[in-house]
Amino acid sequence: MKTLIADVPEKELVERSRKGDVDAFSELARRNWETIYRIIYRHTGNPSDTDDLLQETFFRAFRAIKRFKGKSSFSTWVFRIAINQSLNFLKKKKKEKQMETFEDRKAWGESSWSTSPDSKAISRELRAKLEEAVDSLPLAYRSTFILVALEGMKHNQVAKLLGCSENTVSWRVHKARKIIQAKLEPYLGEVNHGL
Repeated sequence: MKTLIADVPEKELVERSRKGDVDAFSELARRNWETIYRIIYRHTGNPSDTDDLLQETFFRAFRAIKRFKGKSSFSTWVFRIAINQSLNFLKKKKKEKQMETFEDRKAWGESSWSTSPDSKAISRELRAKLEEAVDSLPLAYRSTFILVALEGMKHNQVAKLLGCSENTVSWRVHKARKIIQAKLEPYLGEVNHGL
């Protein structure tokens, strides 16, 4: 009986991909697509840019699969490519001074704090302020915060992805939270006074 490609273990898919098997690589991409899309989107905040970077990430991974040594899982390796693509994109955008607006971003999802119109407006505004605060973080802090706080990855996983120590990850998350808290404090004071 023929084994379905969806049932093939990752290591075997990697080996097949190294030999040029496009179907095997497509399965690896399918297994990691959703998480990588989310990671890139949280960096860019723009679906079109995210789609472009996602395609570029998998294109680069396919071209480099023969050099993949297997010291980490395929997903860790391709996450690192996605993060590097995202950071390079943001650096380029910053140099060109073409910052995107945040009003149509939905990476945080709808809040269920309350169903009243006032509370919904406050939660939308708070989410927008939070997104602005995250987007204003220095790039190293931003990526670390996204992976730990938003993607729920463990510090040791993030350390491997970003090529730094777990202490560095902890420090960056701590600093990111402090920066975000400081940026939200004036807004939260206004909201509390208005309630």
